[in-house]
Amino acid sequence: MTDHTEEKIDRAVLVGLNAGCLSREENASESSMEELAALLETAGGVCVGTVLQNKDTPDPRTFIGEGKVAEVKELVQGTGATMVIFDNALSPSQQRVLSDELGVGVLDRSALILDIFAQRARTKEGRLQVELAQYQYLLPRLLGMWTHLERQEGAIGTRGPGETQLETDRRHIRRKIQKLREELEQVRRVRATQRTRREKNEVPVVAIVGYTNAGKSTLLNTLTGSDIPANNRLFDTLDTTTRTLEISDTCTVLISDTVGFISKLPHHLVEAFKATLEELSFADLLLHVIDSSNPEWREQAAVVESLIYELGASETPRIDVFNKCDRYSGDILPHGEDIVTVSAKTGEGLDRLRSMIGDRLDSGAHRVTLSLPYDKGGLLDTLYKEAKVESVEYGETILVTAVCTPKLLGQLSQYLTDN
Repeated sequence: MTDHTEEKIDRAVLVGLNAGCLSREENASESSMEELAALLETAGGVCVGTVLQNKDTPDPRTFIGEGKVAEVKELVQGTGATMVIFDNALSPSQQRVLSDELGVGVLDRSALILDIFAQRARTKEGRLQVELAQYQYLLPRLLGMWTHLERQEGAIGTRGPGETQLETDRRHIRRKIQKLREELEQVRRVRATQRTRREKNEVPVVAIVGYTNAGKSTLLNTLTGSDIPANNRLFDTLDTTTRTLEISDTCTVLISDTVGFISKLPHHLVEAFKATLEELSFADLLLHVIDSSNPEWREQAAVVESLIYELGASETPRIDVFNKCDRYSGDILPHGEDIVTVSAKTGEGLDRLRSMIGDRLDSGAHRVTLSLPYDKGGLLDTLYKEAKVESVEYGETILVTAVCTPKLLGQLSQYLTDN
C-alpha cells in the first residue's frame, strides 16, 4: 500500500537585489544569497534557482523591475517552485504585487527568519517573543492578505464586508500585541528578581554571544560538560540556557548561551527578544564567539558588535573567542590581550579561556574556617546565602568551612580560625 502522507517540501527560487543606492546592510550579495539558501534549508525548504539582480535603484512597484520579474516567473514555472524568497526587505505593497505577478507566495528574508524562529522556540518565553514579532510583521500586511482572499473568491461587491473584517482583524491583532507585551513584561520582572538574587549572592554572569552557527552551544557544552543539542545549522538555539562553570576552587560563574545573531535580523525580532537579550547588558563578561573558519568572519563579527551596541551592552567587558581554530585557513591566528583562539570541538585553547575568565571575574574569594558561637548560629544562614559552604561541624562551637568574598570576610573576621 502506497504511503501518501509524505511531508511536502517547499521549493523556492531565491532573489536578491544589489543596488548602488542601498546600504551594505540592505543589499544582497553572493555570500548573503548563500546564507539565505542555508536559512531556507533550516526552515525545511529546498532552493531550485537563484537570481541576483544588479540595478541602480529598486523599482518602487516590483523592486527588481518588470523584466526581471518576467525572468523569475519563467524560472518559477520551469522548476515547479512553490514560492519566491527575497534576500532584501520588501514593503507590503511590493510583496503583494510580486505575489500577483509571479502566481506564488512571496516572502522576504525577515519572514523566513520568523518562520525558523517559530519552528525552533521551545519555552513559553521563546514562543511569546516569536508570536509578538510575527504579529508586528503581519499587521501592515493585512490589506494584501484580504485582497488576495477576495480575488480567490471572485466576489464582486464584497469590498464593504472585507474592509469591515480587515478593521476587525487589525483591532484583534493590536489587542494580541498588547497582551503579548504585557506577558513579556512579566518575564522581564521575573528575570529582574532572579538577577537581584544573583547579585546579592555575588555570582558573576558570563553571556555567550555570536553569529548564528559560530559554535556557541558546543563551547558551552565543552566548558561545562553539558549536553545541550548542538547541530550544524542556523538558529539551532533560541531559548537561553544557563549552566554553572567552576573556574577554580574559589571562583564559580554562571554562563549563558544566547540566540545567534545574523545580518538583516528583523527589527521586530530584536525588539521581541529584548526580554532575553537584555541579559547581555547585565552580564559581567561577554564571550563573543567568532567562527574563524568562515571567510566572512569580519563581516559577521561587525553584525554582532552592532547588535551588542543596540542592546546597550557595548560597555560590558568582552573576550573575543575565535572558535574552530583547527579549521582556520589563514597564516596567523588572531591574537591580542582580549582575544583567545579555541576549538570547542577538540578542546584546544579552552584552558587559556578559563584562565582569562578567572582573571576578569575572580572576586578574590578565599576558603576559610570560621568558629561560630552557638548564640551566633544565625550567621550560618548568612553564610548559606552569601558564601559557598563546604562543611559544617558541631562541637564546642560551629566550625564552618566556606568560600567567602572579601566583603563577607570583613564582616566575619572575628570568627576566623588559624586553620
